[in-house]
Amino acid sequence: MSPKRGSPLGGARAHAPGSVGNIGPGLDIMGMALAGPGDSVEVRLSHTPGVVVQDSGHPDLPKDAGANTAAFAAQAALRLAGRADLGIVLSITKGLPLSGGQGGSAASAVAGAVATNAAGNLGLSEQQLLGAALAAEASVAGWHLDNIMPSLLGGIVLIRDAQAWDYVRLPVPDGLRVVLALPGHQLRTADSRAVLPREIPRDVALYQAAQVGAMVLAFARNDLALLRRALDDRIAEPARAPLLPGFLAAKQAAMAAGALGCSISGSGPTAFAFAESDAAGERIGVAMQRAYQAAGQTCTVRVTGVSLTGATVERLS
Repeated sequence: MSPKRGSPLGGARAHAPGSVGNIGPGLDIMGMALAGPGDSVEVRLSHTPGVVVQDSGHPDLPKDAGANTAAFAAQAALRLAGRADLGIVLSITKGLPLSGGQGGSAASAVAGAVATNAAGNLGLSEQQLLGAALAAEASVAGWHLDNIMPSLLGGIVLIRDAQAWDYVRLPVPDGLRVVLALPGHQLRTADSRAVLPREIPRDVALYQAAQVGAMVLAFARNDLALLRRALDDRIAEPARAPLLPGFLAAKQAAMAAGALGCSISGSGPTAFAFAESDAAGERIGVAMQRAYQAAGQTCTVRVTGVSLTGATVERLS
């Protein structure tokens, strides 16, 4: 039942990490959570049924509950729990760039679902939380789990069957570092997905499948040399590179600086590279930044690792 008027109303705050979707050739079926900044959602229970966005976290993000991914996920969580009678007020803190290719919409969706579940004591399962977050992500970025799953679960995830929600968490190689280079422009996921080819030649499809298999083996065996050879996307990257000024030069610079592979993070515009140490990551980041600047693009760089924890939550009194 709904909370009684005058009764104390609690809440919860959830934090979900950013992520790299695809991880090169793993288009829509691989993703990894990123340590460091993420999105946070605070949920407070209300006496008035429904979901209200008190703070969207950014002037460019909507307060309409049907268009905001955190609120959309909260609504989906309430529906799954059969608790449409509950009132929810959300405040969002954005730590991830908008349209930046670091899983920002997915992180907000995950945090919205997790915070709502905790605040309302809904008792949703992991699969139901994924479903609530995925419904929200699909409303803005399409039906794919490569950002949602790692943001909720942490680590590196292979989605074996998206329809069955069957996934495998992969080992994270010792000392693996991730270099993120964000150029000074945005790219909407819808625009980036629109250029993907509708048909793929057989030899390209077979090559791509082989690289995904090799990447899985590289993660499992802690084989960074194999990872460097396998991080080769011949489907999405060639189609999206023309939308990303400076990317190809930044990739070439990263590889010359010793990167263990480099590609587009999700739909872009962020580019990512793997490095074997912090020192190597800093060197690669400088090389990528200089390449973007030479192409007339401002660029911010950070070196981070893979987050193993995924979404976290705390209850509020």
